[in-house]
Amino acid sequence: MITRTIDRNFANMRLDRFLRKAFPEESLSVFFAVIRKKKVRVNGVVGKANQMLVEGDVVNIYENFKSVSEDDKKGESLPLASAAEAAPATPSSGDTQQHPDAKSATGFAKKKSTWGQVRTGAEKQAHWGAHELDLIVQTEDYVVVNKPSGLASQPGSGTRPGESLVEYLWEWGRNEGLDFKPTIAHRLDQETSGMIIAALHGDTLRDFTRMIREHVVDKFYFALVKGNLKKDRGTINESLLRTDSAKGSKMLVGQDDDNAQKAITHYRVKQHYEGYDLVKIKLETGRMHQIRAHFASIGHPLLGDTRYGDFALNREVKKQFGLNRLFLHSCRLEFDWKGEHKVFDCPLPKELRDVIKQLKPIHYERPENNFQKSHRR
Repeated sequence: MITRTIDRNFANMRLDRFLRKAFPEESLSVFFAVIRKKKVRVNGVVGKANQMLVEGDVVNIYENFKSVSEDDKKGESLPLASAAEAAPATPSSGDTQQHPDAKSATGFAKKKSTWGQVRTGAEKQAHWGAHELDLIVQTEDYVVVNKPSGLASQPGSGTRPGESLVEYLWEWGRNEGLDFKPTIAHRLDQETSGMIIAALHGDTLRDFTRMIREHVVDKFYFALVKGNLKKDRGTINESLLRTDSAKGSKMLVGQDDDNAQKAITHYRVKQHYEGYDLVKIKLETGRMHQIRAHFASIGHPLLGDTRYGDFALNREVKKQFGLNRLFLHSCRLEFDWKGEHKVFDCPLPKELRDVIKQLKPIHYERPENNFQKSHRR
């Protein structure tokens, strides 16, 4: 017999889905068979495939799966270590806090002294890799990571195995003793740097996914664009249509197509420079390449953009200012969490600050307005 106690990562999940996630090496036919033969009981009662599990439920499986160790077959109530290998896209919940020295997985980082700690200064210049993530903040529910330009958010074509933010987070989670694979709640383009939220529990991931879908997570960016914008603040409200080709995906702006998606970008100029503007951007929607495609569509492409940008200008600024990447950085996140308003800031990385230092500012007095008052940081 195999015994499992449901934790927060598997709560509110169907029994059949739980079995697939907890024992990924077994075939579907095995799960169907044990349920049909009434060999699975939940709290002592015969389980049904569509039964919803809750935290604390005890699942007894009267079958010895080949993928389960002999220790697990003795009927002990063990943490779901296999959950860390399942990485669901929209998983579930549950967890019990234990002492940091406890051997079994707790579902959150054991080093409680670091919870809620905002890292600044030299700590944000950490060497990148699986063992040294640049964490802006770490809580028991989530972490906010500062992703460098050039690092893919998740595995995919063109990314070498083990060299994406998600995979670094998985290894970090294993080192921290988590029983859930840390999962990012949103993405940044590989060329974009800055903050990404990663959930440490299934229920946390569901909450952030819902919050982002409902546009209650405010995301701000810094970008350096070609030329000087006519208005100090404005909104780009143009639909985006994704197209795919051998050269990669690209977004077309303002297409009259049923598949086009609504996209809204708010911006204000932080500083005019000779030939360039530094803008702070707030996304109302979060489409792929939204900022890059929107600003290119109004004649002000981002510097260093190899897909939508001015390629001749990119070569010039690379030679003149040493800009070897896209000038786009996720600088602020704001959201409400458990009754508290959270604000996290991440300043421009050194390579982008070095570019700004070489530009010639145009000084002027900008009049006050409501947008500036509400977004002056």
